[in-house]
Amino acid sequence: MPTTTASALDPALTHRDLLYLDGRWVPGSGGTSVLTSPATGATIGQTPVGSVVDVDAAVSAARSAFPDWAGRTPVQRSVALHRLADEIQARATDVAALVTLQNGMPITLSTPAEGHGPAAMLRYYADLIVTEELETTRPAVGRPGSTVVRSTPVGVVGAIVPWNFPQSLAMFKLAPALAAGCTVVMKPAPETPLDALALADAAHAAGLPSGVLNVVPGDVEVGRALVAHPGVDKVGFTGSTAAGREIGEVCGRLLRPVTLELGGKSAAIVLDDADLPAMAKGLASASLLNTGQTCYSSTRILVPRNRYDDAVDAIAEMARSLPIGDPFDPTTRVGPLISRRQRDRVLESIGWAVAAGAEIACGGVVPEGFSAGNYLAPTVLTQLDNSFAIARDELFAPVLCVIAYDTVDDAVAIANDSDYGLGGTIWTSDEQRALDIAPRIQTGAVGINFFSLDIGAPFGGVKGSGLGRELGPEGLGAYRRTQSIYLRPPRK
Repeated sequence: MPTTTASALDPALTHRDLLYLDGRWVPGSGGTSVLTSPATGATIGQTPVGSVVDVDAAVSAARSAFPDWAGRTPVQRSVALHRLADEIQARATDVAALVTLQNGMPITLSTPAEGHGPAAMLRYYADLIVTEELETTRPAVGRPGSTVVRSTPVGVVGAIVPWNFPQSLAMFKLAPALAAGCTVVMKPAPETPLDALALADAAHAAGLPSGVLNVVPGDVEVGRALVAHPGVDKVGFTGSTAAGREIGEVCGRLLRPVTLELGGKSAAIVLDDADLPAMAKGLASASLLNTGQTCYSSTRILVPRNRYDDAVDAIAEMARSLPIGDPFDPTTRVGPLISRRQRDRVLESIGWAVAAGAEIACGGVVPEGFSAGNYLAPTVLTQLDNSFAIARDELFAPVLCVIAYDTVDDAVAIANDSDYGLGGTIWTSDEQRALDIAPRIQTGAVGINFFSLDIGAPFGGVKGSGLGRELGPEGLGAYRRTQSIYLRPPRK
């Protein structure tokens, strides 16, 4: 299949010195930042850096644009969003390559997930808003008359996006917010600003009204300014649990609605009737997607004690078989981690686990020939339990902990013995058995014999994995508020 390489990209896409405010390209008041490749360590481009001044300007633009955008009919907004989807789709190849260039995502994943997926998500919400009822009339309870219940857009949204799936996770927020009638100020992650500016380019080409979408790249201080800005009505954030707690505290003090999609340490429960080769093959995606840099990854693999050795062999064989390489090579399944600091932190955590008694079935090292980038061989750890720090902390890396259990009740208890609750999987030959177990797991989503998000169904976590839901009609509802209008019965 044809692949866009880094060298084929237009230099204008990788060297930008303007940010997008109020429908215009303007210099960032924070200067520029140099970007480096996680695969090679080489300089790949530069990007503008915003500041608190730019946040003020962006929020002001979004607030000025809000009455007109919110006042448009659902059909009018739907038409505009379909135009935006067309422009995003036209840029799919370049955007996928930009994501791979910045964060090392294998191109065979970035092409569908980051190139084509965002347009599909936008079309889903563009179609949804023309079918949903925005107003209903209910008979009053306990008194004569009726009540009109009306849904209205929440207002100006501050959207803060992470680096691991920057386009998809941006659209988790932008698509329902724009469809609902909100205007948006988006802050991309410092590691992945270029694809966000390409998204702004698409919005400009689509004729999205000035101020409806604004993009301000920047560091953590820019994010803090956006979260606390008095002109912001709602915050949508995907990122670490630590950052989410800080954002939640600010929004709680301000009584500002917030959606938080945070970290995870999800469990894969392998039942005693599971097909082990099929399970191991499925974990390549459910546990190691994007080199393990996926929030819902099932990185704790819970296996019946009487099948432990066979399961470890199958999982380790799968992990060893995944091709490591240049993320632009279509045969690559494992790319680099986002930074050298992150790779070294993960190696340190593996060392601590081994010192505490864990064993390495495979991996745990920098693969030969990849010292220039931030590579780590897929790692399978055994002979450990759920008390190990590496089995409890989110690593965001291709590291799997295989933990033995005795009964299904034990497996559910181990799965729930976590600060997180975002994803999870159950592997079995009996689907009904898995359906009976799934409600017992304290998590926002469970996959049976695979894991794949559904645009039409809600996604989000419990406990340290966040608040609220994205995707599906529930994701649209998160960017609306309701108003009740009480009506008296007509006088006779």
